[in-house]
This record gives sequence, C-alpha cells and structure tokens, in this order.
Amino acid sequence: MISKSIPLLVAAALATLAAGAQASGYRFGSQSVAAQGTADANSAEAADASTVFYNPAGLARLDGLRISAGATVVLPHSRFTDQGSTHFTGQPAGGSAASGYVPDAVVAPSFYLSKKIDERWTAGLGVFVPYGAKLDFGRSWTGRYALTDMKLEAVTLNPSASFKLNEHHAFGVGIDAERMNAALGQAVDVPGTIAALSAPAAAVQSAALARQIAALGGNPALLRAAADGHGSNDVKDWGWGFNLGYLWMPDADTRVGLSYRSSIAHQLRGSTVWDFSGVTPDPIVNQVLAAASHRSNSAALVTVRTPESLSLHAFHQFNRRWAGMADLSWTRNNRLDNLNIEFPGTGQGAEVIRQQWRNTARLAAGVNYAYSEAVTLRTGLAYDQSPVKAALAHPALPDGDRVQSSLGGNWKLDAHSSIDLAYSYVHVKKVAVDYTNHCNPLNASCTGNGETTKGSFQTHVSLLGLAYNYQF
Repeated sequence: MISKSIPLLVAAALATLAAGAQASGYRFGSQSVAAQGTADANSAEAADASTVFYNPAGLARLDGLRISAGATVVLPHSRFTDQGSTHFTGQPAGGSAASGYVPDAVVAPSFYLSKKIDERWTAGLGVFVPYGAKLDFGRSWTGRYALTDMKLEAVTLNPSASFKLNEHHAFGVGIDAERMNAALGQAVDVPGTIAALSAPAAAVQSAALARQIAALGGNPALLRAAADGHGSNDVKDWGWGFNLGYLWMPDADTRVGLSYRSSIAHQLRGSTVWDFSGVTPDPIVNQVLAAASHRSNSAALVTVRTPESLSLHAFHQFNRRWAGMADLSWTRNNRLDNLNIEFPGTGQGAEVIRQQWRNTARLAAGVNYAYSEAVTLRTGLAYDQSPVKAALAHPALPDGDRVQSSLGGNWKLDAHSSIDLAYSYVHVKKVAVDYTNHCNPLNASCTGNGETTKGSFQTHVSLLGLAYNYQF
C-alpha cells in the first residue's frame, strides 16, 4: 500500500514560544520597537503602551491616553546543506538542493493603547503578531518527504487593566484571544513505496497492483517512473488565555516586575487534500495509486496546549542620562511531547510527530542613554535557548540557540509624539538535522513517509523596527 504523509501541523501546534517570553522557536520579531532596541530587556521600564505585552502592571505608570503603532521587518537568511537524506528504503532521496526557501522580508505590525481611568485604574489594549513562519523549499528538494512548504500566522488581541495599590505596588491582568492559521505541505513518497513493492517479499502485492491497472486500461509500466504525490493542509483556530503582572517600585528610579502568560488550548481544525494527479502521465494509474493508499480528502485535527511562560525583570535609572535593565524569562515547553495528527471521519491512522521540546530560558540585558532632551539611545544583548532537542531537529523548525544584538533609539518630535527606531541581528547556532519518521509507508495503521532528513541549517536574521507614539 502506498501511504500519504500529512503535512507537518507541528508548525501550528508548537508556535507559542514567542507568545510568552520572546523565546526562540517560532518567535516573530519583537512585539515592541522600543523593546527591540534593548533586545527585549526593558520589560520593567513601562515607558509606553507596549507594556500591555511585557507586563500589564506597568500600565499604572502611564498617564492620559497613549497609543503606539509600529512594525518590525524581519529579514531572514538561511542555508541548508544536505548530508544524506533518504527514502524509507534507505536509498538516497535525490532531488535538488534547498535554496531561496525563506522570504526576502516579512512584516510584523503591532498596536498598543492605554487609558488612565483614575488614580488607581488604567486600561490597555494590545494587537500584535506573537509568532509566525514561512518556508517554501519547493516540491523537489531532498527533504521534501518531511516538508515542502509551510506558512504560520498568528494575531493576538490582548485587552488589559492595571490596579495601582499605592506608590510602590501595581498589579495587572490581561485576556489573550489568539487567532492561528497554518498552511503546510509535504511530498508523498510514491517512488520509494513502488521500489519497496518491487522486492521479492512484496511480489504478490506488486503483481496485484499491476493487474488492476491493466484491467482498467492503464499502463502499469509507468509505475517504474512514478513521481511524488503531494499532501496539503490548511487549519485554523481561536484560543484563549490570560496574562498577569506585578510591578514593585521601591523608589522613583527603580522597578522590579514579574509577569506570567498562560498556556492556550487549541483545537486546530481544517482540511487535508491529497494530490496524485502528477504521479504519472496516465490518469488511470494515478487513480489506482490514490485508491490503493486508502486515503481521501478529509478533515484534519490537532489538539495542543501551548507552553506558559514566566518572566522576572528589573529597571534602574542610575542618573539623568543612564538607565540599565534586564529580563530573565522561562518557558515551559515540555508540554509539547509527541503530536498526534488525526483525520476525523476516516480510517486513516494518525501521524505522530516526535518533538519532546525542552524548557528554555532567555536572558537579556540593556541600557538607555539620554543623549539629549529629544534623543534617547538604546542597546541590548540577549541569549535565547532553543527548545528543540538536537536528536529531533526537523526542517519545519531549523532552530538553535540564539544570540541577539540590538541598537535603537527614541526621538521626541514634540511634547506629545515620538518615534522609535531599532535594528537587531540574531545569530542562530548551526543546527544539525537527522530526523526519521517512524511510520513505514507500507504500515496501514499510521501515516508517514518513513523518510530520513539529514543535513545542517545555518541561519541568521536581521530585524528593522519603526514605531510612532502619541500621548493625548
């Protein structure tokens, strides 16, 4: 039997690291241009409405009505070197080298608003892109049986409020409404399966397949030159969570904060489409191969619960020019063990994606320098652990430990408005991939190509941010 392997919904299922602690994984840029300038070390600064994301208790420090609207342009660069990817039979997968699989540029917008209600209460709203990914390897690259393409988009609406107990203590809470869309594709290893059926042990199955094709008027000789099939998937879901914050202000120049962002339960639902139309030039052969797989277009379902995160951060104004800040964030990724991708309403076995992510920490430190009354300069450095275990690295997430270096600044245009600028360079540690799907394509009880994708990824990313702030 020829098996068709579902595209990796792991992208949608695993993509919440950035939703909490700006960790690696599917993090999409930065949720604030001001924060980006310090490598996201300024969670306790609470200088503008983007504190909705970093620590909602910081809203207590903001007067009047404020807005902040910005965008971060992500400029990725990545190179994959194949080192022996194979069919499940052990034969070389063949195909072309991977190139141009990351986009030239992707934009992540953000919008924040805060409104002081009275001396104790302040309300806020955040709309941001917490994570995202886009890869297009094409349908002929050496790792196509693991992944051909993927696109992940998420938008979070985060209404929030803070309560100022007194001059030293403030508390914050927010609700997270998260919309997630994912589209993914994966080749179907028809050539490898036909090669396996050509072995003496499978002679009976091979002969039966050829007789069926001939009986319908097809040409069984075309099986020897069969190409790949393809599976594609589109899923989406709304999920709900919350975030909490606390800010201690022992004096006018010092702040220490603690923030928590909850996990979010998602039931990603959508459709799966299988395409065998290009396997051979003979539509009869293609129809027989599709029927022999016992797969049909169907619904798709993945149930996941995303990781939660906890962040401890501090800020201190040393004098009228210099301020220092730091953030230590922890993300509980080990919720993400194996992912079972189901096909409701069919007899098709689930695909099991082995991930088993590990918990991670991110440490960032930064400084502000008030160059003049109108200009403040920023810089920061961060080290960000990857949740991906080396033995389970996959082309859907060629991620390693990261080091982020950032520069930024704020320019006050007048008493009410200012502009934030930021540039970051993110170096990702070289990632070795040696991932094998454990489902043999001839096994009717599960779905999978049984491929081994082997090689290495080298990646770096540049980020350019621009934001406009206004206080009414």
